[in-house]
Amino acid sequence: MRVGRFRHAVAATTLLLATAACGTSQAGSVQKELRYQGSVGAVTFPELAEELGYLGDIKLKWVGNTTSGPQDIQSAATGQTDFGGAFNGAIVKLRAARAPIKAVIGYYGADEKSFSGYYVPEDSPIRTARDLIGKKIGVNTLGAHHEAVIKEYLTRAGLTPAEIERVQLVVVPPVNTEQALRQGQLDVGTLGGILKDKALERGGLRPLFTDTGLFGPFTAGSVVFREAFIADNPEIVRTFVTGFAKAVHWAQTRPREEVVAKFEQIINRRGRNEDPSTVRYWKSSGIAGPGGVIAAKEFQTWIDWLERSGDIRPGQVKADDVFTNAFNPYAGRSAS
Repeated sequence: MRVGRFRHAVAATTLLLATAACGTSQAGSVQKELRYQGSVGAVTFPELAEELGYLGDIKLKWVGNTTSGPQDIQSAATGQTDFGGAFNGAIVKLRAARAPIKAVIGYYGADEKSFSGYYVPEDSPIRTARDLIGKKIGVNTLGAHHEAVIKEYLTRAGLTPAEIERVQLVVVPPVNTEQALRQGQLDVGTLGGILKDKALERGGLRPLFTDTGLFGPFTAGSVVFREAFIADNPEIVRTFVTGFAKAVHWAQTRPREEVVAKFEQIINRRGRNEDPSTVRYWKSSGIAGPGGVIAAKEFQTWIDWLERSGDIRPGQVKADDVFTNAFNPYAGRSAS
């Protein structure tokens, strides 16, 4: 992300936060209903936790579906929802914009079963990072997971900042990425999950690189609350994170078939006019830490990257200020 675009986002976010502070404060209240955004055709871990009875007397209130991680955490930061989740680098950037948010648990990641790849047609002349100069790469959104992974790939390959600027990132809905790639509208397409699996089944594509190839298994995104909400409702947050963590652990340790069956059951019950078949392609949570425990390196990696790129000042954001494992019962079982 260019520095100018980032500064514009900072200004807009600061204004939104100021507006939210005037009208959405919940100081002194105890809240048992938590507003959130879901995802079409997918089950979030809070939804799984509620279905498994892990949230106690906390009720979830679905207010719609998110369009992206950055949008989801901005909704939480401005009080439109009570919690939201995004790529850890996006959380760092929002924190740098002085958003009073804190990550409390990891919710997605990449491993050998669940990862994102950056694919080209089999006959493409693109073989190395340097071949990407002047080319178009399709991503689902800017300023999030895929942009960070791509920029890291290019940096590790020795491209200069000026050369990296010449690699064009094009926002394409994930469902359209494969078609745009095959029709030559993109030189590289970002594919993950069911869309990746279906595209590879059809053949004719090869990976240029993958996120796990760069970083190994890692938790990539976390769920955040506003710090004021945590201060006013610590036991609600503790109950929520505990239930969330138990749901993550359940998915990490149960047979895949059992997890998929539960996801299908939840989607069929909630009545949002969705196709439950997509969850049949679920392979793993991708979350590295047991029960979603956050490791400091899962933020520090992106803090370092954002400092190198000039998006944040050195020392502007510290990992320990961005996240906490204090509410996660699995924290003692993993280094953080």
